[in-house]
This record gives sequence, structure tokens and C-alpha cells, in this order.
Amino acid sequence: MLSIFDILAEQRIAEAERRGEFKHLPGMGQPLVFDDEPFLSPEQRMTNKILKNAGFTPREVLLRRELAALRDEIALLPDGSYRAELQRRRAWLMSVLITSTTR
Repeated sequence: MLSIFDILAEQRIAEAERRGEFKHLPGMGQPLVFDDEPFLSPEQRMTNKILKNAGFTPREVLLRRELAALRDEIALLPDGSYRAELQRRRAWLMSVLITSTTR
């Protein structure tokens, strides 16, 4: 249930929007960047930030990218031995990904 404060806040926001007060805010039209990882400790967030700034990509991310590329390539290929080979590689990569994420 909304409180009177929630209702008043919503009304004031709607009025400001009608007056155009939000049209020239910095970053308008740009995607939001969520670098914060709220479920990690501050130490782990700092470690992740250092690794990211150094250009490190986790193995799981690399595997997921390769799986996506294989899926797209397989979808374009006709049936045949090369397609079957790519499907076997994709199945193997999926098993590697599952194994690495369940440890």
C-alpha cells in the first residue's frame, strides 16, 4: 500500500516531467552502467575491478562467447559432417562450462 509520501513524490515527479525538467539531464539517452556488484565483499569488488582494468576475461565468459559463436555457425550450416563436428564441440564446451561453474 502506498503511503501519502509515495503518492506526493509520484505527483511531484509527474509534474516535473510535464514541465520538461528532466529533458536536459547529463547522460540522458545513454545506457546506465552498473559496475557495482552488491553481493560481493568490498575486497572482491576491488579485485574484480583490477582484473577488469587489466583486460582479464574469466574462463566462463570466454566459454560462453565461444558457445554463442558455435550456435550461430551451426544454425547457418546444412546437415553434414562439419555441422556434426561443430555440434560435438559445442556439447563438449557445454560440459566444460557446467563442470567449471559447479565447483
